[in-house]
Amino acid sequence: MAKQAVKTHSVRGSRTGRPIMALLDLLGRRWALRILWELRDGPLTSRALRGACDEASPTVLQARLTELREAGFVELGDGGGYGLTPLGRDLCETFMPLHRFAERWKR
Repeated sequence: MAKQAVKTHSVRGSRTGRPIMALLDLLGRRWALRILWELRDGPLTSRALRGACDEASPTVLQARLTELREAGFVELGDGGGYGLTPLGRDLCETFMPLHRFAERWKR
C-alpha cells in the first residue's frame, strides 16, 4: 500500500509542521486570539471588530482575518459581519477552562 503524501505548511519555529505547531503558530500571531475572543459572542462588522480590538491596524486586522478564514475558524456572513464557524466556536470553547483559570489567578 502506498503512503499518502501529507501536505505541510511552513510554521515558524518548527520544521515538522505538525498540526499542533501550525495551530500554535497561527494563534500566536498578533491579534489572532483577540479576534477569536471578540467574535465569541456573535458576529461583528470590520469596524466594530476593529473597535473591540483597541483600534488595531486595519492592515494587520485584515491579514489575521484572512488567515483565520483560510484556517476555517472565521467566516464572512451575508450581512458583511465576521463570525465564528462551528470549528471556530469549538476552538473558543477549548479556551474557556484557561479563561476561568486566568480569572482565578488574577485574584
